[in-house]
Amino acid sequence: MSRGNSLKIFSGDAHPEFSERISRELNIPLSSQRHYRFSDGEIGVSLNETVRGSDVFIIQPTCAPVNENIMQLLIMADAMKRASASYVNAVIPYFGYARQDRKAKPREPITAKLIANLLTHGGVDRVITADLHAGQIQGFFDIPVDHLTGMKLLAEYFKDFLADELSRNEVVVVSPDVGGVARARKFAVMLDTDIAIVDKRRSYDVANVSEVMDIVGNIRGRTAILVDDIIDTAGTICHAADGLKERGCARVFACATHAVLSGVAKARIEESCIEKMIFTDTIPIPEDRRSDKIMQLSIAPIFAEAIRRVHEEESISSMSE
Repeated sequence: MSRGNSLKIFSGDAHPEFSERISRELNIPLSSQRHYRFSDGEIGVSLNETVRGSDVFIIQPTCAPVNENIMQLLIMADAMKRASASYVNAVIPYFGYARQDRKAKPREPITAKLIANLLTHGGVDRVITADLHAGQIQGFFDIPVDHLTGMKLLAEYFKDFLADELSRNEVVVVSPDVGGVARARKFAVMLDTDIAIVDKRRSYDVANVSEVMDIVGNIRGRTAILVDDIIDTAGTICHAADGLKERGCARVFACATHAVLSGVAKARIEESCIEKMIFTDTIPIPEDRRSDKIMQLSIAPIFAEAIRRVHEEESISSMSE
């Protein structure tokens, strides 16, 4: 391989199953290490094998508990840098704190930039991630960022699952808010169909009044696919689904790359009119948050191919073409 360095893959504790899937795809065993805690809760890492001169990839989504997982990633990167690894690559399928990418009001932090600084100064040479909440976060880094997407994987699922409806032009891709229109448009191109937009407006005259929603686009009698990057408490996506159904949609599905699913998300999804919600496996879904309506597709093969290309110094951009 062109760099002449051995390829080693290490897994953090955030999503070991995902790391195992990448390991199987590349046919490279996960490297050995020991994670431990000091009595006061501090995180410790000890590498059980040499990484000197190696091209090292640390797989760690910064999902809940987000602060713990970010700290473990930083400590692992520091350990590898101090052990003379040639390249330290952080594979972060889900990038936490990405929603805090600007000052929405005075005296707020830009936490996405802070995390980028921590990773860069912590010894990370490259980041590989998927579907950042805001694409401009790539510019927060002074190191290369390879930005993958789960949209193709999700679109391929719906191409098969809704083949009959797609052939009759009965499917419409829907953005749950104005901010997601570009994403929905790309998804609609993949399915060769058109889009609609949920326009949300909150009443400020009376406290605790529900959102008033209008739908821009032709949705009556059609099968809607709501598309988002992150579903957290599921409030936005479920309200959008209800609005679509009230205005004449025949069926409603939803998909997103990242299944954060915090708080009352499971209950909202189960009580909603959404027939099925499809995610990738960038974030593990605990047993108590699983539902018959929720399904995950593995994006591990895409990350494995990206790791291989980075190591062999091949093009990553061609993966999205």
